[in-house]
Amino acid sequence: MTLTQLNYIITIAETKSINKAAELLYVSQPSLTSAVRELEKELGITLFYRSGRGVTLTGDGAEFLLYARQLYSQYEEVMEKYGKGGSLKKKFGVSTQHYSFAVKAFVDMAKEFDMSKYEFAIRETRTAEVIRDVSTMKSEIGVLYLSGFNRKSLEKMLRSAGLAFHHLIDCQAFVYLWKRHPLAGEESIRFGQLEPYPCLAFEQGDDSSFYLAEEILSTNEYPRIIRANDRATMLNLMVGLKGYTLCSGIICEELNGNEFVAVPFQDDEENRNSTMEIGYIVRKNMIPSRMGELYIRELRKYLGTGQ
Repeated sequence: MTLTQLNYIITIAETKSINKAAELLYVSQPSLTSAVRELEKELGITLFYRSGRGVTLTGDGAEFLLYARQLYSQYEEVMEKYGKGGSLKKKFGVSTQHYSFAVKAFVDMAKEFDMSKYEFAIRETRTAEVIRDVSTMKSEIGVLYLSGFNRKSLEKMLRSAGLAFHHLIDCQAFVYLWKRHPLAGEESIRFGQLEPYPCLAFEQGDDSSFYLAEEILSTNEYPRIIRANDRATMLNLMVGLKGYTLCSGIICEELNGNEFVAVPFQDDEENRNSTMEIGYIVRKNMIPSRMGELYIRELRKYLGTGQ
């Protein structure tokens, strides 16, 4: 059974004539009759009574027509949205850990398109959800980091989800804090100096683990720790409570403002610094869309890693 056959049946039922239906459908009467008989043979029922005055539906034919109209109507709706000249907007999404540079690249990418013709989405979210979103194609691209600490665990998750990681930049950890914080003027900051202040970390949900943390030294025991789930709240806590977070040091003043600074983290024997390899993830063997190609290019441009 084909969609063409369904259209034939619907048209014949509406015109009550094989000849009139053939004219409307631009097919020959013998071809139309043959298509109907093939469908009746496939279904094992008779759809029409034929007489000199035309055709009428049988009982089975009337019942079949209800389903045929439902199926063909859904097909027309799909074609209206997805077909040539359809009204459906093309979609593009990015899921990322909480990086302002990832949002900046998204902004610059979106400016290159007529946003009335596209449906864009940027999702700053938990690490596991970044992986899940790309795996399920909710987002085309994800942005996260690997380190010596989390690499083995995250690479296993990526393989299981059918995803590939692509390198963007390597960076050392920085202490990110309010510019009026007592430690903001230091050339570098040791872990011991941070003890009087609350550590701020992004919440990773019920399935959280040390390996999903967005900050280095996630296994350390912090006497004061506050978890937040969005970047704006994190910045407010830095101002209100003199909190800090350990991050990549790649910040975007255009989006975050100039009230915050990133100071190099000075490691020691117990609190080793860790190289953060920031990259993007996509489904394996996937060819990026135009939006995806431009977004990756904007990421590399902002991070200074070329094309």
